[in-house]
Amino acid sequence: MLTRAIDGTEPLSAASVKALDGLCDRAEDQPGSGPVTVHVTGAPKPDWTDGLTVGLVTKWERVLRRLERLPVATVATASGDCGGPALDVFLATDIRIATPDTRLLVPLDGEATWPGMAVHRLVQQAGAARVRRAVLFGVPIPAAEALTLGIVDELADDTAAATEATAELIAGLSGKELAIRRQLLFDASSMSFEDALGQHLAACDRVLRRNGAEEAS
Repeated sequence: MLTRAIDGTEPLSAASVKALDGLCDRAEDQPGSGPVTVHVTGAPKPDWTDGLTVGLVTKWERVLRRLERLPVATVATASGDCGGPALDVFLATDIRIATPDTRLLVPLDGEATWPGMAVHRLVQQAGAARVRRAVLFGVPIPAAEALTLGIVDELADDTAAATEATAELIAGLSGKELAIRRQLLFDASSMSFEDALGQHLAACDRVLRRNGAEEAS
């Protein structure tokens, strides 16, 4: 199992991008190594945007998108306050486990909340009305509320045990097929039935062809 810790108190840097990119590299190079697991905690300090550039933010968002599309299941465990990079990574994973004391925060940059893609993911996953105060005013989302909203999948005091149980749940699933189902899931909220039909039929055809080849052998 590939693991990585993300500390939301650390300023976003080129090293942050490189570390997460490296994790994605290993996941793609070792498809049978089990799920990718990230442990996130911490929220940015008041001056966290000092020295930040749009170029660096762009690279960070690209590697998050890469994490979100990996051909392998991704699991995140969260504890305490989670904001900034910690929140970004948490929202980009497939399965999310949090301790009861976890709080998800859209960080402030002095005059307003940070307008990064965590805002987009929160709205896509929970709905604009239900995350409005978090997005507009930086009001924390407690773990219990995040569970109700579907942003968190499970609350657990022992996240290690919960992660092991999750690994058993997804054992044996094809990473490539998982990536296809994930993309169908992403597209369902923005595509019409007619536009989506071709992609779903192509995925069905892929499964039937594979099953036919297995029966023939």
